[in-house]
Amino acid sequence: MDVSLPGNLLTDKRTLWLVGALAVVLFLLTNLPWQLDDYDQAKQAYTSFEMVKDGHWFYQQTPHEHVATKPPLIGWISAGLFAITRSWDVAWRLPSLLAAIAMAILLFRTANSAYGSIAGLIALSAFGLNMVTLRLATLVRTDMPLALAIFLIGLLIWQKIRTRAIWNDHDRRSVLALLTAAMLIKGPIVYAFLLPGIALFQWRASGGTRAVVSQIFGRRQRGRPPLNEKSDTPGEACSAWSGWRPWLLSLGIFLVWVIGGIIFQTGFFNQVVMREFVGRFGETIHRPQPFYFYLPHLLHKFAPWSLLMIALAVIDLRSAKWKVREAFRQMSPETFWLICWSLGGLLAMSLIPSKRVDRIFPVIPPLCLLLAAQIANWEGRASARPRPAEAGPSDADLADAENEDARGRVYLWSAIVLVASILFTSVYTMSKVVTGYRDQRDALVVFGHQVRDEADKHHWRYEAVTADDEGLLLYLRRPHFLKPDRAVAEWNGGYVDALVVPGKDAPALMRQLHDAALSELKSAGRKDERGLGYVLITR
Repeated sequence: MDVSLPGNLLTDKRTLWLVGALAVVLFLLTNLPWQLDDYDQAKQAYTSFEMVKDGHWFYQQTPHEHVATKPPLIGWISAGLFAITRSWDVAWRLPSLLAAIAMAILLFRTANSAYGSIAGLIALSAFGLNMVTLRLATLVRTDMPLALAIFLIGLLIWQKIRTRAIWNDHDRRSVLALLTAAMLIKGPIVYAFLLPGIALFQWRASGGTRAVVSQIFGRRQRGRPPLNEKSDTPGEACSAWSGWRPWLLSLGIFLVWVIGGIIFQTGFFNQVVMREFVGRFGETIHRPQPFYFYLPHLLHKFAPWSLLMIALAVIDLRSAKWKVREAFRQMSPETFWLICWSLGGLLAMSLIPSKRVDRIFPVIPPLCLLLAAQIANWEGRASARPRPAEAGPSDADLADAENEDARGRVYLWSAIVLVASILFTSVYTMSKVVTGYRDQRDALVVFGHQVRDEADKHHWRYEAVTADDEGLLLYLRRPHFLKPDRAVAEWNGGYVDALVVPGKDAPALMRQLHDAALSELKSAGRKDERGLGYVLITR
């Protein structure tokens, strides 16, 4: 098989730059037109808005005045970005975008350094050119920053295993900082993505459950060196466990925030502790999903890379004559850690009844690195396939041809999947953008901007009457909704010059307002809108 064309494509630096640039462009485009009307974006955006407007830096509310359920770290970052940029759209979306770009760069550099340039390109492409990453890259949510914190911890463990280096105090401080950040982004969910994989890796590396317990609680087995001692023996794995201290200290910091909320915030215990956290493990509060929910979604949304991973795994097992235990025994410790990391997180999240597709995103970066390891392993085995010991020229030529053919399959399949992913994600993004503008998903964004412009032009004091759309409050840049009775009192008292009101409530409300007139300014109808939109009432 001629490997020159796909090989040249995968090693050409222009391909790398094309993939990187395309990924960033698609990150920026996929969620256009930018709006806050889905995926709880308005709730997350409101945390930083409330910090700046009301000075509530540790505990916030939702636009409808329920207790905000997420810790405040991303809100702090967005508030800081707003102070620099003076743009809420940038401040809300930049944390996810920067986290996505940072992970793409880290994946490429790590895979390129460990496995070669082709594996680096594949890792970058798999991360940047799949539907989940594109969807989350500029959503106003915490999933992408959380995935970055988890990925950095898992990557540090991978480096320790690969270099067989001991855990030192600097490493533990790094783990503590990253765990604390993850805790203050989304709470103890970080445990689900890392601890099962760590336990599985330690079980295999240590030789059994008793050895794992001894390792975790600091007791050494007789006759066996501690796992975290540097070893010169090839194939002997280092420890994936950094010790209890970083995990307990980070949990302690999170619990300080929780205890403060229980003491100082009315409704915090019921809304955050019982409903948001404990309720995830039940089947009455949140909508439960079956155990296998994540697997088909992951195969679909991570395609075509998921298909390539499965194909390479099947070929590896066939070459090992389906001896799974032997295949794992020959696997390098760092590759086994990638399997433990990704599958451990997937299994742990699958056991939680409450599921949503975006919550499984932190397993995608280790899967990308695992795919790079598969590419490098298969390519390396093809290159290292030995010639017959006492072979004549024809036998040597045949061995070289087989090696070249195996390498050609690696290059060809990788190139096909890369091109397919470029076409698929580009079409996916363009279709979402076109549909978004055609269906006027940004109708409330445009309406809010028009109201603000009119208010600035006429020096109006304006408010918004309570509405179902949480994002409306943020489009109008108002700190709180007014209930109808209070809106009537504020209007008749002369404290308000304009009111934004749901169209269905406007006729009844106008009968209670003195000297009220219906402005020509109203929100355009969205395709999925059930009501009559919103109108502006002026004097």
